[in-house]
Amino acid sequence: MSSEEVRHRAESSEARAAAVSDIQELMRRKEEIEAQIKANYDVLESQKGIGMNEPLVDCEGYPRADVDLYQVRTARHNIICLQNDHKALMKQVEEALHQLHARDKEKQARDMAEAREEAMNRRLASDSPALPKAFARVNSISPGSPASIAGLQVDDEIVEFGSVNTQNFQSLQNVGSVVQHSEGKPLNVMVIRRGEKHQLRLTPTRWAGKGLLGCNITPLQR
Repeated sequence: MSSEEVRHRAESSEARAAAVSDIQELMRRKEEIEAQIKANYDVLESQKGIGMNEPLVDCEGYPRADVDLYQVRTARHNIICLQNDHKALMKQVEEALHQLHARDKEKQARDMAEAREEAMNRRLASDSPALPKAFARVNSISPGSPASIAGLQVDDEIVEFGSVNTQNFQSLQNVGSVVQHSEGKPLNVMVIRRGEKHQLRLTPTRWAGKGLLGCNITPLQR
């Protein structure tokens, strides 16, 4: 995992922890408001069981003498205000929970994508065939030579040179013999270049320089 991914995960965890803390604070305030609403309803209940809608005047239109009108009106007013606060708070809780669930869903999708990528990389690594062993390396190439024209490059590691390969290679004389017997005939040459295999066609040919290839190779010690 890269440092950028680690940083992103840490920031995501911190953001989630902050969101959870905010929700917990909202729930604490919700319980507080609900307790205040209940306390005001208890006040109404203590006044002859009056609720939110019972009349506060008698049949003749006079204020009722059997209840504390001030307490009743205050409790009713408080209940209405607190219920409005409760409704607004519940909307905040709903939005916060929605954001938290969306963040968790995004994290789950990201984790699944990372797990799939990791599994695919492991599968590709196990499926990729190991590179064949080379027996020689190219350490110099003359410009305009047959080797240069064929696309051979310095530091190419030779896996096959005509009929010569890792299994039958004994010395550079093996390569020299193939070159001498293949003048004017294209040879299949397989090399490893920067971790990848490359197939080349090299034709040993007399040219302005020395030899039939115009390159120098050295055996590899394995």
